[in-house]
Amino acid sequence: MRVVADKSVAVIVDVQQKLFPHMHDHETLKNNMLKLIKGLQILGIPTLVTEQYRKGLGATIDDIRDGFEEFAPIEKMSFSCCDDQGFLARLGPLDPRFVILAGIEAHVCMLQTSMDLLHAKYVPVVVADCVSSRRALDSEIALRRMQSQGVLLTTSESILFELCRYSGGDTFKSISKLVK
Repeated sequence: MRVVADKSVAVIVDVQQKLFPHMHDHETLKNNMLKLIKGLQILGIPTLVTEQYRKGLGATIDDIRDGFEEFAPIEKMSFSCCDDQGFLARLGPLDPRFVILAGIEAHVCMLQTSMDLLHAKYVPVVVADCVSSRRALDSEIALRRMQSQGVLLTTSESILFELCRYSGGDTFKSISKLVK
């Protein structure tokens, strides 16, 4: 199944100050996510950001927040984004077929969100190098479970080129420069 830009929305899930430093290989995760976010912007993909219980886990980390020209996160209390009416109210009008997911933690919010998106007839696309948990095994098992249920797994570079579709032109050049 080919992921296409005009039918896609991205969601950056819960990359927050008090949780993020405890993620497995968090510096690599941050670098991959920043490339993904910048690439999604180059491609014009609408991107939503969620924050889980901001009072307890803090706001989105500065590097991610600063990657957006306009930043309006959706605060949620549910693990699954799909259990939050504010999230659904922002996602629905965008009318995506594909929901590109990046964030933390893989075995909690990412897993539950991707399963609920499948159930709601969306095609969740999890960017594996932009997902983590505190323990690597939790992330690995969650990704396997997602894939076994029909979630598409990809990497940040792969999804950016898939959404770009063609070589040549300014968009391709910008994406190429970004991933190098």
